[in-house]
Amino acid sequence: MAADNTSSVTEFILAGLTNQPGLQLPLFFLFLGFYMVTVLGNMGLMTLIGLNSHLHTPMYFFLFNLSFIDFSYSSTIIPKMLMSFVSKKNIISYTGCMTQFFFFGFFVVSECFILSAMAYDRYVAICKPLLYMVSMSPQVCLFLLLGVYGMGALAALAHTGNILFLTFCADNLVNHYMCDILPLLELSCNSSYMNNLVVFAVVGIDIGVPIVAIFLSYGFILSSIFHISSTEGRSKAFSTCSSHIIAVCLFFGSGIFAYLKPPSAVPLDQGKVCSLFYTVVVPMLNPLIYSLRNKDVKLAMKKTLGRITFS
Repeated sequence: MAADNTSSVTEFILAGLTNQPGLQLPLFFLFLGFYMVTVLGNMGLMTLIGLNSHLHTPMYFFLFNLSFIDFSYSSTIIPKMLMSFVSKKNIISYTGCMTQFFFFGFFVVSECFILSAMAYDRYVAICKPLLYMVSMSPQVCLFLLLGVYGMGALAALAHTGNILFLTFCADNLVNHYMCDILPLLELSCNSSYMNNLVVFAVVGIDIGVPIVAIFLSYGFILSSIFHISSTEGRSKAFSTCSSHIIAVCLFFGSGIFAYLKPPSAVPLDQGKVCSLFYTVVVPMLNPLIYSLRNKDVKLAMKKTLGRITFS
């Protein structure tokens, strides 16, 4: 930290989840276990999709990228978070904090838009099945993916730029287990109404646009499903979408609660618990949701395990 109270700090101390000594070690092993499941689950799903040609379809192209995003942003957060359980002071440099914050923003916003791209894919598959291969050609999929990562990059630049214009004075204790925008705004000694407005506007776009796209897609999907005469056809269409609906509800539900309520309505300590859900729990659950409820993934798993056993 700099010597006087008017100049910016050069490092931050991350407060972590709790300051109760008796909980530090159990929480370390708990979140280490969560992280190992996240890494194995997402890397395993990416490997299965890569190795099995029958999974080389638009749906699994987007699922591959969802797993990559989940693996990446949990790896941006959890290793540093684990340090807070085993060290007296979990110190992160100013540059390290801004870097973590940028990549966290990039991957989280990319997840918002990859979920909407997946909803669009399901819409085309169910509502326009005869045009599916044309509407979801490799070029279209690549264009959608560039849009996903482009929106992630724009949002990360907007949020990081917002923070870089702030001054941090004497206090350098961040009341969080990661460098997130709300605790950094609270810590700053010159944050203004405009800074909070930028956060609300950017988060509103990054959550609002994908949610509208997802709702529209599922509105058309439900309309098509109700026009399917056979019960078997309806149940197949519902089962195709159910995994995605679960993932969407978990991710956006926790994100809205954490960011789109006034700071006075949600104390930072409650915000920490809520952000645990989409930074730790959702990336761990996504590969389980998509593999346990998906016949194609189960078949690919059996084939791959069979190959390994045979070899």
